Amino acid sequence: MSFKITFIGAGSIGFTRGLLRDLLSVPEFSNIEVSFMDIDQHNLDMVTELCQRDIIENELSIQITPTTDRREALAGAKYVFCTIRVGGLEAFATDVDIPLKYGVDQCVGDTLCAGGIMYGQRGIAEMLEICRDIRETAAPDVLLLNYSNPMAMLTWACNKYGGVRTIGLCHGVQHGHHQIAEVYGLDKKDVDIICAGINHQTWYISAKHEGRDLTEGLLEAFEAHPEFSRTEKVRIDMLRRFGYYSTESNGHLSEYVPWYRKRSDEIGDWIDLGSWINGETGGYLRVCTEGRNWFETDFPNWMKDPAYVYGAEHRGEEHGSYIVEGLETGRVYRGHFNTVNDGIISNLPADAIIEAPGYVDRNGISMPVVGDLPLGPAAVCNVSISVQRLAVEAAVHGDDKLLRQAFMMDPLVGAVCNPKEIWQMVDEMLVAGEKWLPQYSEAIASAKERLASGNLIPTREGNEGAARLKVKTVEEMQQDRDAANKNAGASDKGKDREKVR
Repeated sequence: MSFKITFIGAGSIGFTRGLLRDLLSVPEFSNIEVSFMDIDQHNLDMVTELCQRDIIENELSIQITPTTDRREALAGAKYVFCTIRVGGLEAFATDVDIPLKYGVDQCVGDTLCAGGIMYGQRGIAEMLEICRDIRETAAPDVLLLNYSNPMAMLTWACNKYGGVRTIGLCHGVQHGHHQIAEVYGLDKKDVDIICAGINHQTWYISAKHEGRDLTEGLLEAFEAHPEFSRTEKVRIDMLRRFGYYSTESNGHLSEYVPWYRKRSDEIGDWIDLGSWINGETGGYLRVCTEGRNWFETDFPNWMKDPAYVYGAEHRGEEHGSYIVEGLETGRVYRGHFNTVNDGIISNLPADAIIEAPGYVDRNGISMPVVGDLPLGPAAVCNVSISVQRLAVEAAVHGDDKLLRQAFMMDPLVGAVCNPKEIWQMVDEMLVAGEKWLPQYSEAIASAKERLASGNLIPTREGNEGAARLKVKTVEEMQQDRDAANKNAGASDKGKDREKVR
């Protein structure tokens, strides 16, 4: 069979390469058409060279078509994988550093909280342009598979305003599934789960082994685990308080709720600095910065390393390739997908983007009805959904009043800041992101006037947060190449995309 797959933001070297390996491990896909698109010609050349080498080594005849022209890349595409990061590291730094001046200490800042909201403002504006190009150039039955964050906000905007059917994909459910199996000393394949909620706040409402309920003793199992008891303190405490384990990492989860990062002197009690993802201040920004610098230096060595081997035993756990395989071959795949709720989870809003179990075959993507989430987890999700809805509408309409309301409703921002501080912080973040926020031109002009007036609330200029680590130099990373590659791989999805055209 033959059809076209397009990668937008293909310069994410490791992530794009892994997704392509997963796709080309399907025997029926040996003749598909592949297009890579990125605005960074240098990154595009590197990922094309590396992936083309893999293809040749696996004795396939596919020739990747690289281009910096988005419409050319999308022409005739049946599937579009999106991994963009609008604004790159320059914008990302403002998402972390400006909120720190107001006491908002984030680990990641790409899904919720001040950073996630602003990331969404940049991303939604660009995603709607991508959707326009998809509508005008891609195949009529095109499916957009979005890997970019903030997952829920971008997927929400594409489905409601973009006119393109969009499914959001994440690997958080798979990771937590592994953890639940591990604390019980079981293999992941032997643990059956039902996980439902919203992206990065999805709850394992059922976990069973050979029909035996595992949720009852899960808290004790995590507390007894020698590693997770140290690295997952926030998730374990949420399990203790709400009765169910949540998908997202300790650092991510800590910034989505109001309780664990609002007092700088208490943040250290809830995090672990063995890995950035466990709660380090600005941890994701650090590894992304290191990853960008490392790729530039180490890429020649990637070409000397063995090629990826295509085959079932080498496929990763990302949902994307399995969805395409199910739709094209009819082989049934079960995963967890982000889609418009429309009654799937009955006590979450119908318009929200939820994450829940789904099945894929030739008939399409089917989402069974989950029913009600337990009341506590539903309450946590509903707070975040209110922030997401406000942020989406703000981004689409360039409405800075809705944007400010999204900041006020955000759990961590609201726990740390008063309304006047929030208003000034939004002014600063709008001005800092001006070149990626065309929809806010009037609001930014007014914000500049207010910031220039001199009548400002004092801030903690230069605040590094409770647990910020130094960015490693390339020379320091070269001392342990395996560790540097692993660290860079964690940063690679959506790597340093500025504006995709």
